[in-house]
Amino acid sequence: MAKSVLVVDDEPNIMLSLEYLMKRAGYDVRLARDGEEALASVIASPPDLVLLDINIPKRNGYEVCQAIRANPELKNVRILMVTAKGREVEIEKGLALGADGYATKPFSTKELAERVAKLLNGADA
Repeated sequence: MAKSVLVVDDEPNIMLSLEYLMKRAGYDVRLARDGEEALASVIASPPDLVLLDINIPKRNGYEVCQAIRANPELKNVRILMVTAKGREVEIEKGLALGADGYATKPFSTKELAERVAKLLNGADA
């Protein structure tokens, strides 16, 4: 069975790009446009990995990450922050809240695909 990836971003072009990239890599892909939609999707059917932007409506990516990590039933969900927020303090905050990795926009599609594959195979990104 294919691994599942939830793409969480409010920017249509980024969502389209990530959706295409993940589908091309053979993953089942779902989309969420805000933090509330993302959490509802994760709880309803936990994905193997969440590609999570920080600047999203309703609940930001930090809050979504924290909520996922606070739920013991979701402990196997991997989280890769994919965001324009690239300052050291923002990266540290994302990782401290439980993200498994952090990628800044703009990103290399090849590099991002490799990091996703590593995370889904149980390695650190």
